[in-house]
Amino acid sequence: MSTFARLITLLIAISFLNACSDKASTNPSTDTQELPKIGLVMKSLANEFFVNMATQAKKHQQENASRYSLLVNGTKNESDLAQQVALIDQMIASGMQAIVLAPADSKAVVPAVVRAVKAGLIVINIDNRLDQATLSEYGVSVPFVGPDNMQGAFLAAEYAAQKLSANDQVVVLEGIPSAINSQQRRDGFVKAIEQYGLNMVALQSADWEQTKAAQVASSLLIQYPEVKAIFAANDNMALGALAAVNRANLTSAPIIVGFDNIQALTPHIESGDILATVDQFGGKLAVFGIEKALSALNGDALDDVTQTPLSLITKETIDTKDTME
Repeated sequence: MSTFARLITLLIAISFLNACSDKASTNPSTDTQELPKIGLVMKSLANEFFVNMATQAKKHQQENASRYSLLVNGTKNESDLAQQVALIDQMIASGMQAIVLAPADSKAVVPAVVRAVKAGLIVINIDNRLDQATLSEYGVSVPFVGPDNMQGAFLAAEYAAQKLSANDQVVVLEGIPSAINSQQRRDGFVKAIEQYGLNMVALQSADWEQTKAAQVASSLLIQYPEVKAIFAANDNMALGALAAVNRANLTSAPIIVGFDNIQALTPHIESGDILATVDQFGGKLAVFGIEKALSALNGDALDDVTQTPLSLITKETIDTKDTME
């Protein structure tokens, strides 16, 4: 072959390789197109706890962009069951392979969860456990990833009880009564109240919401002005209770305990306005759930329950952390 012919052959080969390279750069690989699609469905995005959860989930996806894609959504308020059911149905319709769900209600969303499972989706339950009896009626099992809410509430109430006297009046603000995590936190508070001989004069729901908690607590403080402690099943309600206490002009302000360790509570714990809360590492809960979903999609068997950590947060623990840092 002449030098000229060889040159022409080389130029044709280079042109062909460049064309292949251009084609590869404009067409995503099959692997990218087939990434598992995971949907995260939460409760109220007006609650800092779930905002933080969404932020950490998105960060995890960005750090693992080659492993899965993520769609995040939540309801407008804690009790909007119809919207959460609609979000689950949208996840099914949009072709998700898995849903990580923090249910607004332990029973009411089960039919939507069953629809997802029967459509072939992996469902991982986080935060508030779905009602096992209701799931069993449908012949469905859903793995749960979350903390021991009863133990966390007991730790917080026990810490408060040690600063009180026997027969002191206390009230409990629970979340949505049909939510299992609300029931467990209520039971944890009550266990400590009984163990330390305190007098629970009221147990009322404030539906996890700050505004409603302020209203409920205001009414209770008028009815029971000698109340020495308010145990709130989440931090939003603890903040509502604090607002009510500040408006009540009491001679002695009651102790307030929360649950979740949202950032908005930290300055109030540092100042002593709120005694304690419980950190359930909410930012990591969704990530734990996502990792379980990826394992299930990979064909791995999952435990029925994966318990996640809890930590009691007080002024002392915050001060110790600041000193260590």
